[in-house]
Amino acid sequence: MLRVEKLSTFYGNIQALREITIRARRGNITTIIGANGAGKTTLLRTVTGLIKARNGLVIYEDRDITNLQPNRIVHAGISMVPQGRQVFGDMTVAENLALGAYVRRRKERAEVRQDLDMVFGLFPVLEERRKQSAGTLSGGEQQMLAVGRALMSRPRLLLLDEPSMGLAPKVIQSIFKTLHRLHEQGLTILLVEQDAKIALETADYGYVMRTGRVALEGPADELLENEEVKRIYLG
Repeated sequence: MLRVEKLSTFYGNIQALREITIRARRGNITTIIGANGAGKTTLLRTVTGLIKARNGLVIYEDRDITNLQPNRIVHAGISMVPQGRQVFGDMTVAENLALGAYVRRRKERAEVRQDLDMVFGLFPVLEERRKQSAGTLSGGEQQMLAVGRALMSRPRLLLLDEPSMGLAPKVIQSIFKTLHRLHEQGLTILLVEQDAKIALETADYGYVMRTGRVALEGPADELLENEEVKRIYLG
């Protein structure tokens, strides 16, 4: 579904990604793990057009989307849950979710309503707090809102950047249980996660990034047993 080919990205004169090549296969959960500063977030931001690639290609469903405007990438079927959630704190839960559907046409109103009901089914607390300002939600509730907002664009590929960051273990388990449900419903997921154990236990296939490069890759269960991964990332 998604192919990234020899992608290089710079911040000024500093190279952040060095000829990255990855695949996210349709129907799979693919994870990218690595330490802070490895380039994981930069990769997602480049795929979604928030940062421009210097070289290389981003191919989505056999279409070259390299350096397209972010709204066109969302319209093509890719949505991202950003690191740190980044909800609009002064807006209500309902308004945040409505923003997630901004690329959809007016004739899709009935489908948007169905998707809103789907989000409330996944996260009942959001329906309870639909008129509440997003900034007053707990960290876990904000993460649920960020996921729900991304789902409102009806993506075929969902990117998640560090969804466990700053959350209690019980909340993390709930978020990842929801990701499993979405995966079972056919959604393809590309997951960036610093918690290597939960990421590899969740994913079908994994990549290990180090200083802007892919250092290791393979089936997630094999990476869980890899001695280098165990030593560096699993303790």
